[in-house]
Amino acid sequence: MRITEREVLHIAKLAEVEVPPADVGRLVEQLDAIVSYVAQLEELGVDSSSAQFLAGPSASPLRADEIRSGRLVRPPSEFAPDFRDGFFVVPRLEAMGGE
Repeated sequence: MRITEREVLHIAKLAEVEVPPADVGRLVEQLDAIVSYVAQLEELGVDSSSAQFLAGPSASPLRADEIRSGRLVRPPSEFAPDFRDGFFVVPRLEAMGGE
């Protein structure tokens, strides 16, 4: 299958990409090379009995979810302006516009 200038312009329109006329020829060549390469791969065929290659182990062991509290170097009461009963206290935001 050969890619044509018309197809490149159609793809550009669908992607809402402006392609300068000087670049259309180069895009035709590049897209045609990509499509030709994919066509070559299709010619190889895929044997459904062959296993798909996955990098790494076939199954990664997962650890159990555990809730653990993290330890801080300093307690929040040392660096927070106002910290009470385990919460950071922040000033109330006033409504804007006199509401």
